[in-house]
Amino acid sequence: MKKIKGYIFSRSFMGERAPQHVQNLVIRDYCKNNDLQYQLSLTEYAMTGSYLMHQNLMNDLESIDGIVAYSLFQLPESSSHRKEIYKKIIELNKVYHFAVEGLNFKDQGTSEKIEALWQVKKTLPHCYKPK
Repeated sequence: MKKIKGYIFSRSFMGERAPQHVQNLVIRDYCKNNDLQYQLSLTEYAMTGSYLMHQNLMNDLESIDGIVAYSLFQLPESSSHRKEIYKKIIELNKVYHFAVEGLNFKDQGTSEKIEALWQVKKTLPHCYKPK
């Protein structure tokens, strides 16, 4: 069974908000359904733009099999920062899971799909809304 550390937020992300206990419940359920050994989640600081806890997880990747975040939209908003994350996950042969979306990535093709989802999410607020 693969050891996976969780990652949750204590602030809103991309216009979404979920209580921490709900994020942990969703992650636990995802791990149970995907035969993953869940290790407690690190909670990101509430300060806007903070990814210190995420960086700690990335630095700890050699001791675990991967990360499970509540949502893919908790990744850093900077595309260059996300690409660094994808690169490290691929280089270390790890897996990054996203519980709400039911997705994971471990290769370049999947990271491109995740980037496409990011672009859709960023574009939606600017779409025409009929009255």
